[in-house]
Amino acid sequence: MKLLELIKTNDWQSVELILGSVYPDQEKSIEAYAEVFQKLRQMTPTEIDTQIVLQQCFDDETGEESYVHVSGREPFPDESNPTGMVAIQFVPWSEWLGMTIDRDTLKEFNQLEIISHCLYEMTFMGYDEETIQQYLADMEKSVEDFKNMTEEEKRANTKSLDDLLKELEEE
Repeated sequence: MKLLELIKTNDWQSVELILGSVYPDQEKSIEAYAEVFQKLRQMTPTEIDTQIVLQQCFDDETGEESYVHVSGREPFPDESNPTGMVAIQFVPWSEWLGMTIDRDTLKEFNQLEIISHCLYEMTFMGYDEETIQQYLADMEKSVEDFKNMTEEEKRANTKSLDDLLKELEEE
């Protein structure tokens, strides 16, 4: 089953209820999610071999459920990525729509939960693709700028984790 099929066979009101229950802090953005949902229903999917995988993550200390991790799984893992798991928050929405949902995900989560978690992940950096792609381009430029710095410039423009933690403690 592809993400677009889930979106087209479920109505916004049902998704809104689940989205609000699993992400109560997102209530202020519910209209933006509604717009994205409607936009997705009208888009043409791009076929892609990556699968959408949802995994329930647990708090190490309490053992209680803490969040749902959304990622992609590539069909052909290799030495550099033996699990095939990849981040997909910057993937174009048409490709999200063309991804199949992992079999285990379909067993562990209902359709509305899958849609809600996917909506949250795909809009984590913004509610329109242009904003998301600009954020990605800015990040890539920052990485490239850092790579082009001399060692002296790198030392002058970065902090060690220990120094950062000390500063945070002082605040």
